[in-house]
Amino acid sequence: MHHRTVEELMTRDVVRARRDTPFKELVRLLAENDVTAVPVVDDLDRPMGVVSEADLLRKSADQADPSGRTPMPNLEAWERAKAEGSRAEELMSAPAVCARPEWSVVEAARLMETQNVKRLPVVDEADRLLGIVSRGDLLRVFLRRDDAIREEITGDVLRRTLGLDPRDVTVEVRDGRVTLGGTVEYRSLIPVIEQLCRGVDGVVSVAGRIEWRTDG
Repeated sequence: MHHRTVEELMTRDVVRARRDTPFKELVRLLAENDVTAVPVVDDLDRPMGVVSEADLLRKSADQADPSGRTPMPNLEAWERAKAEGSRAEELMSAPAVCARPEWSVVEAARLMETQNVKRLPVVDEADRLLGIVSRGDLLRVFLRRDDAIREEITGDVLRRTLGLDPRDVTVEVRDGRVTLGGTVEYRSLIPVIEQLCRGVDGVVSVAGRIEWRTDG
């Protein structure tokens, strides 16, 4: 099976900031390039952190409301320091949470989830910036055509990986939802088939109606 990697999905032409990039220049970078965040790199092009719209908005949130209708936010010390910052290295969220180009979609998605980030700078073995991958990039695997998913399950999962005759197991795919049918020799093989099918890029769900000949 071929799993799309971060390298295949990432954006290569990355808008980046330097540690001394001033606040207004950061706002301009986001606006002119229609992005919501930029990695901040050092002199060797290694990501130090990421500056996002949320980081920059702390500047406005920390200012007094002229109307007096909203109270001043109760910021932690580190949040107040960022709100008072004027350069990228003072405003960024650090350290940068990075991915490797050879990672799978699953690896990148799990890191985003555990670290609660929306994007990952992608770095090489020397930690130099290669690209950036976002949640939207990872979701592109679910745009695969149903017939391409079915072909991979039939050819790669059933025939080449498990050595099964594809005629024994029927595969239907609709909007990424896989339905399996047919009959296999052993009952214990059914969860293996279903698990491998879930690992195919673009699969949303797997429902099994496979029967068995031997309960072994």
